[in-house]
Amino acid sequence: MKHIRVASVQFEHAPSDKKANLAKIKSYVAKAAEQGVELIVFPECCITGYLFMRQLAKDQLEALAEPVPCFRRGKLVPVQTGNGPSSQALMALATEHNMTIGAGLVEIADDGKMYNTYVVAMPDGQFQRHRKIHCFISEHLSCGSEFTVFDTPQGCRVAVLTCYDNNIGENVRLAALNGAEILLAPHQTGGCKTPSPRCMGVIERSLWDNRKSNPEAIEAELKGSKGRDWLLTWLPARAHDNGLFLIFSNGIGIDGNEIRTGNSMILDPYGQILAETWKADDDMVLADLDPALRKNCTGVRWIKTRRPELYGQLTIPTGLEEDIRRVRFSDEL
Repeated sequence: MKHIRVASVQFEHAPSDKKANLAKIKSYVAKAAEQGVELIVFPECCITGYLFMRQLAKDQLEALAEPVPCFRRGKLVPVQTGNGPSSQALMALATEHNMTIGAGLVEIADDGKMYNTYVVAMPDGQFQRHRKIHCFISEHLSCGSEFTVFDTPQGCRVAVLTCYDNNIGENVRLAALNGAEILLAPHQTGGCKTPSPRCMGVIERSLWDNRKSNPEAIEAELKGSKGRDWLLTWLPARAHDNGLFLIFSNGIGIDGNEIRTGNSMILDPYGQILAETWKADDDMVLADLDPALRKNCTGVRWIKTRRPELYGQLTIPTGLEEDIRRVRFSDEL
């Protein structure tokens, strides 16, 4: 891994308005380029919008979805239907600014399956895509079944896990075992309706609408148990236990009938926050990642002392497993 300057962006997306959302992405990429950023991370499904997809019929989702190109093992996986316009737009920005850029959308594959996909465009012309492993926003979207770990032109080994993917500790550990040094963690979270009494919770719409006249009220929610406090119960552990830099990018503001809490942040391999925001608005944070921090850090040392011969039970179903879509849809009833 080399020294690299990275950025995490949060912004309030416009549902289904790709043009408007890509315009925001373009604006932040330009600002980041002025400050020497080499890798920038945008939120999950920020190009298409997110929560509104719960209400879309299959044909409506198909109209929203795009094909996404991908490099696997150094070779471009062909896309019969052509490269989607959003992927092309990201690649144009990556090339223009010599920057690796990640952003989320809905993908339609050649076989007609659709995915919550995170696209990473790199300035050398390479694409990577991560299909969310634990996808639940729509019954018409399929779950991915591959881990996404790759090398960037900037000399870093990067993994992508989208939102709920990061909640499962095994996913992050597998990314680390595949050599990841930096984890991109795009989200649309916080302020969620949940059956857990100590996990998140809905934020009153009026607090967001009045954020200019009363910023203290909405910021208290963003920094409290519905946002930052909840994130800090688990997110630093993912970085610390696996010796990874972690770039957390999240939506902010109105997302369907919920208010996303932002709190975009960049963590070091000890789980310490290098940069963060709790602004009730679109925002960007930057940090310089020093590879020396990974040398002999706790997580790297712990991985070296694993005893894999004892962990066979991890691959055996317990009988308690449930489909993520059924679990989350029942939460909302």
